[in-house]
Amino acid sequence: MERLKLVCPCHFGLESVLKFEVNKIGGEDISVSDGRVSFYGGEELVSRANLCLATAERVLIELGEFDAYSFDDLFEGVKKLPWEYYISKADAFPVKGHSLDSQLHSIPDCQAIIKKAVVDRLGGKYGVKWFEETGSIHRIQFSIIKDRAAIYLDTSGTGLHKRGYRKNSNAAPIKETLAAGIIDLARVRSDTQFYDPFCGSGTFLIEAAYKAMNIAPGIKRSFAAEKWDCFSSEIWREERSKAIAAINKDADFFAFGSDIDPESAALSAENCAKAGIRNKVKITCADVRDFSPDKGGIIVCNPPYGERMLELKEAEELYSVMGKVFPANGDCPSYIISPHEDFERFFGKRADKRRKLYNGMIKCQLFMYFK
Repeated sequence: MERLKLVCPCHFGLESVLKFEVNKIGGEDISVSDGRVSFYGGEELVSRANLCLATAERVLIELGEFDAYSFDDLFEGVKKLPWEYYISKADAFPVKGHSLDSQLHSIPDCQAIIKKAVVDRLGGKYGVKWFEETGSIHRIQFSIIKDRAAIYLDTSGTGLHKRGYRKNSNAAPIKETLAAGIIDLARVRSDTQFYDPFCGSGTFLIEAAYKAMNIAPGIKRSFAAEKWDCFSSEIWREERSKAIAAINKDADFFAFGSDIDPESAALSAENCAKAGIRNKVKITCADVRDFSPDKGGIIVCNPPYGERMLELKEAEELYSVMGKVFPANGDCPSYIISPHEDFERFFGKRADKRRKLYNGMIKCQLFMYFK
């Protein structure tokens, strides 16, 4: 198959982290824009990106980009694309997408036009007028921004943050891809001693272990494009085998997780076991007031915060406690994500660096203490 243009959306604020990952797996001609990284590669890179990228939300193939001021423009632009290279006669091809600041603002209408154009193109190629769509799923995505349309095929299927290890979660889990980005910014290495005193469902513990042990985050799940006739199943097997062989089982990494809620501590232990890293963590039920990390460790956490007045006051008191028990210096760096604009004041120390991130729809900052 020819050289493909791949596009990976990511959390705002993690573009540089994802760019580094893409470069590491062999992406070519990498370009970065807000919330996404684009690059080029062959079929093997589609599988490698899905398996190995820790901060990407999904891996899309960009089929084309064109101006779309009218439904005719959209129809003709979509119809020109080489759908028959990817979609077989029996395959399903649902359509979804979004439009922003464009004349074509009705999403249902855009979906219908795109679907009609693909059917028209494939009908002409296969000599049929109706498609059963009982085969493998090829999700078509579109983006129309300021009258410029981009058309994609989604190779991932379920979002890449679904690693397969977190069947259950607590009330406020941090997304796996965001956690992986923070772990990367915290410079977790193969010999890191890691701490999360608010471990919740264990996401930071697991993502840190995966980073330290070089475990591909997608190794326990499947992807939509694995079932596509246009891709070689042998390439997917080879890339998965390479990822398994690259795991560093001898890494000296070890993590300590704790949570004041016994159910959360138990959930972390359960999810760590599902992720295959239970022997690399120690999880206890403990109050952060009793937290005492060793020199040389790294602390990464997502402390609770309140949306109501009483909860907010409790969160602020908690930040003050954290400021007393976290070394938050070069001997024991700390990376704390919080939406509270005055976090530093309650923590009692200005961060050495801050980075804007979004946890879901909540605007947060990563407060980094490493000097």
